[in-house]
Amino acid sequence: MPKRSKKQIEAQKKVDRTIQYGPLDALEIAVSSSYVKFDETVDVAVRLGVDPRHADQMVRGTVVLPNGLGKDVKVLVFAKGEKEKEALDAGADFIATDEVLAKIKEGWFGFDKAIATPDMMGAVGKLGRVLGPRGLMPNAKTGTVTFELGKAIEELKAGKIEFRVEKAGIIHAPVGKISFGAEKLTENVMAFLDKVLSLRPASSKGAYIKTITISSTMGPGIKVDPSLLK
Repeated sequence: MPKRSKKQIEAQKKVDRTIQYGPLDALEIAVSSSYVKFDETVDVAVRLGVDPRHADQMVRGTVVLPNGLGKDVKVLVFAKGEKEKEALDAGADFIATDEVLAKIKEGWFGFDKAIATPDMMGAVGKLGRVLGPRGLMPNAKTGTVTFELGKAIEELKAGKIEFRVEKAGIIHAPVGKISFGAEKLTENVMAFLDKVLSLRPASSKGAYIKTITISSTMGPGIKVDPSLLK
């Protein structure tokens, strides 16, 4: 077992593992227990009462966090003609030119999100093996295959996140930076949880949200009471 530093031990002492906190209380602890010099990312892990092996219990969606993610999101757009100009005017960082496509095939991934117009999906499909594993493949279900490039780019830049339940029935999502403070982080967390609640499959029986845990990059996990969401 790796040796814990004194600061880690002190941070963990601030969390009572026998209780479940309210979202604001949990985030106040996360913020106050941060001990590193960099601006940690805050994540939420939600364990759902679903079986992702069944298609009708797959939970997947997107949400625009009200206070963003605290990072400059680099967007690559697959478009041509007038749509290429529209993308650049809307703030796209890269256009998938032949030169850029060649760089991607060679292992360049200097972007965080990719958007494509429907007519470009043939070219995008050829990169599926490299984009897919990194979660960069444009998808109509998440709004990244669209002719409305301006709207799509604006949402991604503003802090739109995608989430999907894993095989173990857990959803992981980033909800901002420690520097946001507890109140803004709470607004982001509640926007995310509200969206997850709205996506409850009709076939899901019993408790839908079983556990919620909030943590920063280096901080301890803090349990949140799911019943408070009601």
